[in-house]
Parts: sequence; structure tokens; C-alpha cells
Amino acid sequence: MYETLVIERDGRGVATLWLDRAEKHNAMSGAMIEELSSAAKVLDEDAQVRVVVLAARGKSFCAGGDLRWMQAQMEAGAEQRRAEARKLAMALYALNTLSKPLIARVQGNAFGGGVGMMAVADVAVGADTAKFGLTEVRLGLIPATISPYVLARMGETHARKVFMSARIFGAQEAEKLNLLSRVVTEDQLDAAVEEEVRPYLAAAPGAVAESKRLARMLGPAITSEIVDATIERLVQTWEGDEARAGIEAFFAKRPAPWVVDGS
Repeated sequence: MYETLVIERDGRGVATLWLDRAEKHNAMSGAMIEELSSAAKVLDEDAQVRVVVLAARGKSFCAGGDLRWMQAQMEAGAEQRRAEARKLAMALYALNTLSKPLIARVQGNAFGGGVGMMAVADVAVGADTAKFGLTEVRLGLIPATISPYVLARMGETHARKVFMSARIFGAQEAEKLNLLSRVVTEDQLDAAVEEEVRPYLAAAPGAVAESKRLARMLGPAITSEIVDATIERLVQTWEGDEARAGIEAFFAKRPAPWVVDGS
């Protein structure tokens, strides 16, 4: 059904949504972004699904945005860039507003958009060897469409420690920053996810869905106006000199012009 995702369901009503680009470290391509929106809708409308686990094949949870996809935005016109940015924003919105509990199972690296997908989960369980980073600024970009969810998850004080430095940090710090809910060894990851899943199987599905809507209503507001503003910020950044220079430097395998020797 999908090229970049796999959905598995068990007899209890637990669906696992697998990111399935292991060879690309599950980087978010244009196809994956569109398929995430579609999969979220399918799972939301499936009355048999009671809990969704967001997991990833291979060594990494998600390496962020696919660089080829980003490079294509450099060559596109403003309206095409805006359309692609909206697809990304809507995929995150669809996951965030999923009426079912969403539990992220995180291993390996989670950078950029991978952090965004963790932030829309209700619970994120991570391996103690996992690494994290909001790495967009290294490429002259900004963490735009993920920002409402990252700020809501971490809180501004925590987020500002890592939001604009591109610093890589470990699982223990991710837990302190409220990005991870729980840290376990990699061989305990499946058991820890199952411990998060199991209580929902004894809870009324309708009441769970309404409780989640209530939590979103009373938490930080993520309105259509905020989403639109993040899209415009991303489009503006894609059109800037730094983004072009940063992405060109990446593909040329040379330092970006702002990199100081030894950093």
C-alpha cells in the first residue's frame, strides 16, 4: 500500500506504523511526508485500532528531512516550496491530532523532523544509545514546521537549550528536556513500549480519545494561524542565501561558509 511505510496490526487493536526507509535512515522524503498524512487518516478512522506505535526499521528512527527533497526545494518556485512545506506541516498535524494514543519507539538517531515526530507522540520511549539534534541550522535552515510541537513538548526554557545550536545530545539529556518520556536499554525497548501500550487496552476508547482532545485543548495552542506562520518562515528560509550555501556545501562535502575552523 505504501512505499515508505508499513502498517502492522495485532489482534488487540495495536497498530505499529513503521518508517520503512532503513537504507536512508528513514529520512523524510516527499513520498514519506504524503504517506504519513494518509496513514494517520487511515489509522484514525479505523475503529479497530486502539493504540498506535510509531517505530522505525533499521539503525535510525529518522535522520530528518531527505536532503534530495530539500535540494529540490532550492530549485523550485515559491509556490511549489509553499506546497511542499504545507504537506510537511499537515503530516505533523495529522499525527498530533490522531485520536488514538501515539507511542514513539526510538532508536539510533533522531534529527530534525525525527525530533518533530517524537514531539507529536503522547509518549516517546528511547534507547539509551540514541542521539538527538535539531540540526537544521547547520544547513542554513530552521526547525520551522516542527517548532510548535517541539516547543509544546519541551517547553520554551528546555527547547532553547538545543533548538538553534544543532548540538547533538544523548538520551539521558533528552529525557531531562522532556523529549523522551522514558529511557531504557535497546534490548528493553519493545518491553517498555508494551508497558505503555497495555493500560490503554483496559481503557474505554472513546474516553481515551476525548481525554486526548481535552489535553490538546488545554495545552499550548497550535492553531491554523501558527501552522501557516511556520510554513511561511520555512519558505522564506528556503529562499535565503544561507540555505542554498548550506545545502550546496553538504552535497559538495565541504564546510559551509560560516563554519569556523576546528568547530
